[in-house]
Amino acid sequence: MSTLDISELSILLVEPSSTQLKVIIKHLQQEGITSIEGVTSGSAALQSLMTYAPDLVMSSLYLPDMTATELVITMKQSDTAQNIPFMLISSETDFKALDPIRQAGVIAILPKPFNHADLTRALKATLEFIDPEQLSLAHYDVEALRVLVVDDSLMARKHITRVLNNMGITQITTANDGKQGVDTFSANQDAFDLIVTDYNMPVMDGQELIQFIRQDMQNILIPILMVTSEENELRLNNVQQSGVSAICDKPFEPQTVKEMLFRVMD
Repeated sequence: MSTLDISELSILLVEPSSTQLKVIIKHLQQEGITSIEGVTSGSAALQSLMTYAPDLVMSSLYLPDMTATELVITMKQSDTAQNIPFMLISSETDFKALDPIRQAGVIAILPKPFNHADLTRALKATLEFIDPEQLSLAHYDVEALRVLVVDDSLMARKHITRVLNNMGITQITTANDGKQGVDTFSANQDAFDLIVTDYNMPVMDGQELIQFIRQDMQNILIPILMVTSEENELRLNNVQQSGVSAICDKPFEPQTVKEMLFRVMD
């Protein structure tokens, strides 16, 4: 449990609609949050971030000068803003529109209009990301846990790595796609205690990676956690049949990942 309180958060809110801006601010104030700066464009947000580092950036997807995805990517390229959690608020439901920002490592995606309970849950996830509690496992020393992270998105790899680091897991090796992941794991199976992989990747996807490890390499013991934005139920069912230990949605809440790791490792 985080030692911070929701009311202590400082938030930069990016919303082009003045009406929506007021509505969201009201919801945040109901949570006791008083440090809220509202801007109406991506450029104004980036200007603000140059002088002020909030605990959280909340933004609509479509801004007058850029998309939230472009805003996130620009933040990730900045030395001062790359580690600031980002929350999307959007009515968009199209997978192709949302997948890039999921891959970028947003902390949560709230529907618009959103349920206040969903906002509270997302804010708690932000607290867990900012001020995490170390993972506790009965059969493993967390600091000695060796993890292979496989994802073709550099931003996603960095985000997953940071979440794991926040839990006390520091021995992390990364791979850019399933093929590189298989090659890395094949070189020394005993070098890893856990694999965290994406699903949609070039060369070899997550399902093929799992099938290779479970069938070709006959390794049925190592836990494999899939973190994915995939929404197709048939594909996810096929992944389940391949031998994955657990599947977690992108964006994921740190507490959810912690609970899944506790389950698959213990």
